[in-house]
Amino acid sequence: MKVLVIDDEQDIRLVAQVGLRAAGLDVVTAATGDEGIRKARDGQPDVVLLDVMMAGMDGYAVFDALRLDAATAAIPVIFLTASNPGATDTQRRTAGAAGFINKPFAPRELADQVLALLRPR
Repeated sequence: MKVLVIDDEQDIRLVAQVGLRAAGLDVVTAATGDEGIRKARDGQPDVVLLDVMMAGMDGYAVFDALRLDAATAAIPVIFLTASNPGATDTQRRTAGAAGFINKPFAPRELADQVLALLRPR
């Protein structure tokens, strides 16, 4: 299973990589929204972990772009954010994301949530 992590913070990308790879997942990262959209289109990940607050194109704009592209519209997206969980959770539901994870997160906790999403139901 492949996970795409889109976050403008190198430390967050690294922590996510460590946890997800330890759980046996393939990980691809992107530092900007534009790069993330390209990698999602080209690599067809099984899930995208997407930072809400990024310089340039924010996570909601990236999410909208992914949903408008037929090649990426069905990829589940889990938002990552350090902002107020209540306000962001409302926005996440409006956007129709598959999940929401607060930063900072433990690498194993992140992997557990991603694996739970990817498990067949």
